[in-house]
Amino acid sequence: MESIRKIGVYTSGGDAPGMNAAIRAVVRTALYHNLEVTGIMRGYEGMIAGEFIPMNRKSVANIIQRGGTILKTTRSEEFKTPEGRMKAFEHLKKHKIDALVAIGGEGTFTGANVFLQEHGVPVIGLPGTIDNDLIGTDFTIGYDTAINNVVNAVDRIRDTAESHDRVFIVEVMGRDSGLIALRSGIGAGAEAILIPESETDIEALFRRLEEGRRDKASRIIMVAEGRHAGGFEVAEKVKARFPHFDTRLSILGHIQRGGRPTCMDRVLASRLGVAAVEALIQGRKGEMAGIVNNNIHFTPFHNAIKHISEINPNLLRIVDILSL
Repeated sequence: MESIRKIGVYTSGGDAPGMNAAIRAVVRTALYHNLEVTGIMRGYEGMIAGEFIPMNRKSVANIIQRGGTILKTTRSEEFKTPEGRMKAFEHLKKHKIDALVAIGGEGTFTGANVFLQEHGVPVIGLPGTIDNDLIGTDFTIGYDTAINNVVNAVDRIRDTAESHDRVFIVEVMGRDSGLIALRSGIGAGAEAILIPESETDIEALFRRLEEGRRDKASRIIMVAEGRHAGGFEVAEKVKARFPHFDTRLSILGHIQRGGRPTCMDRVLASRLGVAAVEALIQGRKGEMAGIVNNNIHFTPFHNAIKHISEINPNLLRIVDILSL
């Protein structure tokens, strides 16, 4: 293949803490290898509209600690059409961009894969999603920050719960995945965790609340938003069954996405950003760079976007053991 001279980098889909660290790594690795770098604003929408900005070392100074993404992000309906993708391709040709680094999740990689098949532009993906639900990496960029945000919030909620002898139903993000709820629930000491991947018997939850230690000053039930109707449904059922409980619902929402990325997310994003650029130089394309067993690992897009549906049963067992 022809040698790569200019790389385009963009973020797409939901933002995730650590995306800026990944952008920084991509830009500086490209410069290290004497390549030009262009930032594409607003993901595929910006690619279609030609919103390109040249990037240099100073462009990514002092951003490793910032949440969100300096390149902005949005979802694009037009890119789902052949006409939209052709517009994007014409802008890439106009700006002489030879290859792309796509930072995002399932939707981002689905679009990148179709774009590669139609127009042959080499693309390497970086897993930027708080859900941690992509195959081919132990952790995604943003997941560690998200679960730490949840644990910090639940620690504060428990202070109130203990002061008032309350049951708190805490709903966290995870429409299709319960990995945020599961790991943060264990870390926060939740009495029960309800996730889409495990059909928890509501009667079993009731028994746990009824038979639990009488001296418990608080109870936390963690619910992934994708679990049926989410926290609202669970809260209504608990209130109906235990009207004497002071039951409250707390929906954490987008607070989970924000804030400074943790050290783990910064290092993960940095490692993957370097790997993505060097993979393009080596001629790789149509793959997601990830970390498996602490080593860089590449997974074809069509495999990476398959949703993780199996949960480690040992984690669920830990919940049962530690909720006594």
